[in-house]
Amino acid sequence: MTHMAAYLEEVASVLRAIPAADLDAIADRLWEAYHERAHIFACGNGGSSATASHFVEDLSKGIEVQAGRPRFRAISLVDSVAILTAYGNDVGFEHIFSEPLRNLVCARDVLIAVSCSGRSANVIRAMEVARQAGATVIAWTGRDGGDMKALADICLVVPSQSMQQIEDAHLVVAHAVYLDLKHRVEKGTAA
Repeated sequence: MTHMAAYLEEVASVLRAIPAADLDAIADRLWEAYHERAHIFACGNGGSSATASHFVEDLSKGIEVQAGRPRFRAISLVDSVAILTAYGNDVGFEHIFSEPLRNLVCARDVLIAVSCSGRSANVIRAMEVARQAGATVIAWTGRDGGDMKALADICLVVPSQSMQQIEDAHLVVAHAVYLDLKHRVEKGTAA
């Protein structure tokens, strides 16, 4: 077996070990947020940043709604270079998500916090701001869940030590949740 084939087998094994109950809890809470017209925010660093942005794009654009029906209110905290660099330069990198979130987050909103290690200081600060506002905090982590596990209302921990496998799994989780929500919207499923 090649290294690539072995890697794919390992990722498949990790995906099978993700608790279905965690996926259901995430999709159910986001479905509630949709019906409450609450905002869904997402943040992360590096590959997790790309996953957070991608998930927001899927929710915002990828779900077809009938005319007159609302869309998801999803906002990526990772996509404004001007805001990120202003806070990073003037206040500190650990504040790049929490300070913009502080301007926007309300009770009943949801924050999707993505970090493979569960220890990213800037993501943790955003989680703290969201909790203070009364928002739901959903964490997507890996390894042992890190510090984020204790701060999250729902914490999906990918059971792996490999950064690459955790990142792969987070993108699969994002697509699985997105497809579930897309199905609910398109079928008009009640909350």
